[in-house]
Amino acid sequence: MSDDDAVDVEVESSDDAAADAARTNGTADATAEGTSDESTAAGADARDADGEALAAAVAEHDEALAREVAALEADLAETRDELLEAEEEVEELTSKLARVKADFSNYKQRAKRKQEEIRERASEALVERITPVRNDLLRALDQDEGSDLRPGVESTLEKFDEVLADEGVEPIDPDPGEAVDPARHQVMLRVESDQPDGTVHEVYEPGYEMGDRVVNEAKVTVSADEE
Repeated sequence: MSDDDAVDVEVESSDDAAADAARTNGTADATAEGTSDESTAAGADARDADGEALAAAVAEHDEALAREVAALEADLAETRDELLEAEEEVEELTSKLARVKADFSNYKQRAKRKQEEIRERASEALVERITPVRNDLLRALDQDEGSDLRPGVESTLEKFDEVLADEGVEPIDPDPGEAVDPARHQVMLRVESDQPDGTVHEVYEPGYEMGDRVVNEAKVTVSADEE
């Protein structure tokens, strides 16, 4: 073998070694690349799994919250219904109470008026019975001016008048010349008089009134123009 051949062999050997080294490096790089890709894919899969788990947990939490909110809304609606029913019941009871109070107030007023009417009627009945006695006493005084009975009759009449005054009874005893009041005076007859025509000439018998009610009309004579 010549020197040139030997050089060629060495060169070829060097080239073959370089090629083998390159192939080896390429294989290693490819292997590394494959390993890196696999790691990236595994990481992505892991992240996807974590994301899905988180999404599932969030969805489950949202569903739980939704159920809780729905339950609270249902409780709120039920409470509102109960409150509305209670308010209606309170309003109804308040209205009934107002009616009962009004009825009771009206009853008290009616009972009071009835008692007053009964008392007034009883008093009027009493006055109707006793006023004639007073009139008899008055006539006795007129007839017995010089009698020894007069002081006793006068004393009795004063006490009698006190009793009538306590009952709210006032005599109707118009003065001569006073206008005739048809509601309080009963005209017995018309007589010639120096009083104005149509006015009271003389009281024949006093009348009596109790409050705004006439118990007995006064019996009077009325003046007429002298002819």
